[in-house]
Amino acid sequence: MDLELLIRAPRVVSGERGEPEQARAIGVRDGRIEVLQPVDSPATARTVLELGSDVVVLPGLIDPHVHLCEPGNTEWEGFATATRAAAAGGVTTLVDMPLDSVPATVTAQALAIKRSAAGGQCHVDVGFWGGVIPSNLGSLEPLHEAGVLGFKCFLANSGSEDFPPLNARQMHDALATLRDLGSVLLVHAESAEAMAAIGEAHGPSYAGYLATRPRGLENLAVAEVIEAAERAAVTRISSTCPALTRCR
Repeated sequence: MDLELLIRAPRVVSGERGEPEQARAIGVRDGRIEVLQPVDSPATARTVLELGSDVVVLPGLIDPHVHLCEPGNTEWEGFATATRAAAAGGVTTLVDMPLDSVPATVTAQALAIKRSAAGGQCHVDVGFWGGVIPSNLGSLEPLHEAGVLGFKCFLANSGSEDFPPLNARQMHDALATLRDLGSVLLVHAESAEAMAAIGEAHGPSYAGYLATRPRGLENLAVAEVIEAAERAAVTRISSTCPALTRCR
């Protein structure tokens, strides 16, 4: 096998059974790991990197919740800065949230614009979530076919005018569509009705902000998601709210 890079390392965390660290030779071809074998196995490559015992080789991390705001708001965070920072921290895959760029990733055309903006700027792998808003419920399949890894919606104000929230009926319809596509829906679970009753935070106080986001705000929304998922015959529901997590 024509390897581009061979890394010989005495300490590799590979997920194999046995010792948490093992001595391994790692062969790379066309940017992909093709060989993982005992460190002293015979192999050659154009470049050989011998690591010492003070270095541990770990799998790259995946960050599935990143706002890459390019195009439109690149000064907030763009592909070049975000992916360089990720690489420096050992994160090898980022998945971009569908809002905060212009346009929001709610159509296949918008996804193509995001990909074009990313061209030649990425230092790690990048994937994309698609957005679900009231106006694109009938066109989720083209966005799925275009290659988004899944979908994201809000149940309350997202803070972006071009990314409005879904009501309970719309969330049910989205879940039913994505069930048939074999895709997933991430839900920002805050109850719009409860939030409207509480009101928005004012001033810079963090405590004041927390007072507008009590646990009940999430509990109500997660319960709403569970009910909608059951009506849509979704078989797996997972929540970051421990008391309301259900997996079937």
